[in-house]
Amino acid sequence: MSELTQLFPQPLWQWFAQICAIPHPSKHEQALSLHIQQWAKDKGLSVIEDKVGNLIIKKPAFAGMEDRKKVVLQAHLDMVPQKNADKVHNFETDPIEAYIDGDWVKAKGTTLGSDNGIGMASALAILGSDSIKHGPLEVLLTIDEEAGMTGAFGLEAGMLEAEILINTDSEQEGEIYMGCAGGVDGQISLPMSWQSPEQSNSSFNLTLSGLKGGHSGVNIHLGRGNANKLLARFLFDYADDLALELVSFSGGSLRNAIPREASISFMLPPENLTALNQAIADFQALVREELAIADPGMLLTLVEVPAHTKVMGEDSQNTLIDLLHVCPNGVIRMSDEVEGVTETSLNVGVISTHDDSVEILCLIRSLIDSGRSEVTGMITALTHLAGADVEFSGAYPGWKPDTSSPVMAIVRETYNDIYHKDPTVMVIHAGLECGLFKEPYPAMDMVSIGPTIRYPHSPDEMVNITTVGQYWQLLLAVLERIPVRG
Repeated sequence: MSELTQLFPQPLWQWFAQICAIPHPSKHEQALSLHIQQWAKDKGLSVIEDKVGNLIIKKPAFAGMEDRKKVVLQAHLDMVPQKNADKVHNFETDPIEAYIDGDWVKAKGTTLGSDNGIGMASALAILGSDSIKHGPLEVLLTIDEEAGMTGAFGLEAGMLEAEILINTDSEQEGEIYMGCAGGVDGQISLPMSWQSPEQSNSSFNLTLSGLKGGHSGVNIHLGRGNANKLLARFLFDYADDLALELVSFSGGSLRNAIPREASISFMLPPENLTALNQAIADFQALVREELAIADPGMLLTLVEVPAHTKVMGEDSQNTLIDLLHVCPNGVIRMSDEVEGVTETSLNVGVISTHDDSVEILCLIRSLIDSGRSEVTGMITALTHLAGADVEFSGAYPGWKPDTSSPVMAIVRETYNDIYHKDPTVMVIHAGLECGLFKEPYPAMDMVSIGPTIRYPHSPDEMVNITTVGQYWQLLLAVLERIPVRG
């Protein structure tokens, strides 16, 4: 990754190359955390690891700026671990293989981790500089943002002294974020009964792949295919006519990523194989036509496998298919207040089959608490009808927009001065940690900025090199303009 370290700004890209070299998927950030802690201590900086594993690093002000308001730069340590099916990669042990493609940095067959590795790299680069002008500075690096926001939930009052927080987890240059969605996980558990299969039946696996996937918040409005929902639709349309005996259903890997792949195992009367192949061809053509613009690459692959010894009971199979097919997914409602922004959504993210149940993991997001409650109510009612159980957990609040925010005004004016155009002030349909930080630090003034990142949470993730430079220039200029303490 030496080519990355020559990009502008060099200090940022040098840190990003180090971050890529140290595995740090959600729940496994300790190696990267220890590396940063040792570096900070070697630099003579104050570094604290709190009770849950967040890092807080403090740096004195640049000479002459000691009277400025204290600022905390915030990023998260973890990255989303997603890879293509044909990519051999262990996120807990293998480095990310980043490379330059034109004006973009990408990764070979995996997520890149620019979400939020670029923001983390920018904060560390500022900590390591002796020439960047800033007032008293803190850097907060949280754990487990992508898999439950454990770090943000665990941040205690009194750990930070700053009056202003700059979150670096936004993904579009030219946009300033002043609010975000809240969310909650929903886990549906459908009991399973099993029976012996028809002895003459053949066994197959059918895999649906080729979809774009992406972030289940910021990409949810793009109309991309959800592998779980599409495969459930196939079963709803054809399972009865083909006399399929379902063995398992699995799909997706993260509740906050739009599932790109899903598969089913089943048994089938041999005389129905021709009809099955025709159904696969018809369904693939139909979906490709429907998603010709949003997600045209869907592929169905059928493979014969050794015979299974048990299949789902008829009632269990029918209930599962109906439940998956009718379960809401995607955009539930667009915002009336913020044009073009999703208000409420649901992602049917992960499906897994177990000995006694099929588990369905969803993520519900909304800019408003009532929207989130409405969808949890819909899911609860649906599970009642299906005879399933549902448990909601990990609820986190949204970040309510503050149009009078002083730091937002500074960022907006600074952007205009540098680029001679106004940035767009936005609310993002994603779970930035700012809403949780408002609990222990209700008076903290917050804003979120970042470079342009495309397709986060998928192996197509990429970050635009030019916008990283623009983000860096904006961040440094904002730090220099932070006002004196009142």
